[in-house]
Amino acid sequence: MSVPSRLALCTASAAALIAVLSGCSGSATAASASGGASTTPAASASTGTGPALVVYSAQGYDDPVTKAFTAATGIAVKLVDDSTGPLLTKVAAEKNNPQWGLLWVDGDTAFAALDKQGQLLPYTPATTLNAAGTALTPSDHSYVPVSTTVMAALVYNSAKTSTVPTSYQDLLSSAYAGQVGMNDPAQSGPTYPFIAGLMNQLGGQTNGVAAGEDYLTKLKGNGLHVFPTNGDTLHALETGQITYALIQSSAAAGEIAKVPATATFAPKVAYLPKATLLPGVIGIDKGAPAAVQDEAKKFVDFVLSPAGQAAMQAGDPHGDSLYWPVVPGVNALPDLPAMPEYQKIDPYFWGPLENQVNTFFDTTIK
Repeated sequence: MSVPSRLALCTASAAALIAVLSGCSGSATAASASGGASTTPAASASTGTGPALVVYSAQGYDDPVTKAFTAATGIAVKLVDDSTGPLLTKVAAEKNNPQWGLLWVDGDTAFAALDKQGQLLPYTPATTLNAAGTALTPSDHSYVPVSTTVMAALVYNSAKTSTVPTSYQDLLSSAYAGQVGMNDPAQSGPTYPFIAGLMNQLGGQTNGVAAGEDYLTKLKGNGLHVFPTNGDTLHALETGQITYALIQSSAAAGEIAKVPATATFAPKVAYLPKATLLPGVIGIDKGAPAAVQDEAKKFVDFVLSPAGQAAMQAGDPHGDSLYWPVVPGVNALPDLPAMPEYQKIDPYFWGPLENQVNTFFDTTIK
């Protein structure tokens, strides 16, 4: 998710993850979207029989991809499009009777939680993934990474400063006092994985939470600004409230691509070691009817195919399409740099800590 309309998450996102962890079961049927979600039926399937594949998605390119899938296969798709937080809340609310057949959002911690409860259908697509994709694939193949971005990209206003940090520790110095902004993890889906990655880097699974809390407390003491989502943080950068913004890589690349440089605002991007992989992930409901599961598998295969990747990259060229492919032979869009040095965090370890970490951030950092 890389534009404001895709990243405005409800504050219940952390609670949704904990609700998912509390247990999920049931079988899927088609249902209308609720709240702010939009529901888009695809063209009628050529077979005209069987349940439609219900896709819950927070991707900026999901509408053109589902339409391309239907055109290629004749399989009807009912798309429920919303941002990640509301979708996870919806999944949690439907835990005894899932209304989705396929879930497609950024970040693998929620999928690890669903997997722990036995709600995901293991599937191994025929497509071989590259090194990043292989690293992101769980050992039980309970979900499938189909793209990746990273957290965080550091966007800075080069018209205002020539000082660029080379590490996260640099941001604690007086040179950056009052100049750094980031998103609120309770509202911005990509931000908790960023914080978890920072904790992992600072202290690993043994001492990462304590070390990360200490770092964030010092960053707050140095004047950290917290905004709801990528769009709000970028607006603060554009209007001079901050000089440095820690946001998702796709949002950063989109800002560079679509905002012309001026004498007062010229955005550039740097990556501090190490960025944390933030995959776009697909999971299939284990309780769905066999016919729907078969359709969902075909959808995964299509997304990883040349046609599916082309539809993803064309669907939101200044937003979510700015991902690094996990399929060999598929090149990232020209507006993206080479993938920076990255780490992968263990979603099965860090996912259950999301509520604890977000509560600390709400009470101590904001």
